[in-house]
Amino acid sequence: MAQQGIGLVYGGGGNGLMGDVARAVRRAGGKVTGIIPSALVMRENPYDEMDEYVEVENLHQRKMLMFERSDAFVALPGGLGTLEELVEQLTWVQLSFHNKPVIIANIAGYWDRLLHLLDQMEAETFIREGLIPTYTVLDEAEEIVPFLTRLRSAEPEVPIGQLA
Repeated sequence: MAQQGIGLVYGGGGNGLMGDVARAVRRAGGKVTGIIPSALVMRENPYDEMDEYVEVENLHQRKMLMFERSDAFVALPGGLGTLEELVEQLTWVQLSFHNKPVIIANIAGYWDRLLHLLDQMEAETFIREGLIPTYTVLDEAEEIVPFLTRLRSAEPEVPIGQLA
């Protein structure tokens, strides 16, 4: 990410996979922005070497600020918070609230059941034709940055400077 000039906007925690990603981006010289609700500071142990640390009042503010500061969204394997944020971005794409790329990193088939559920929703017309959200599934972590780089090259009017 750092080599391609892609910064990271994320939830600000120092724990887990996203904490590891933030440290790796920062070590490589990339820009890291963390946005965290005050109530989660003690639980999430904020990463202390971010370029920008933003503390907000609640999760709604966090998600809106992350949305505003991001040009693309990548869902790595994660828990309920990741699932909720992914589904929200898919819904916003579905309703044409934005057209920013949404990438599902389906590492080792992690999101297979969700992808099957989305297919089932479409097949049973709970997601109607014309309202099918667009997203990209990548099966290898190593595919993410090259994909974003190609996307930026193909569509220069849609800058990909940050990803959440």
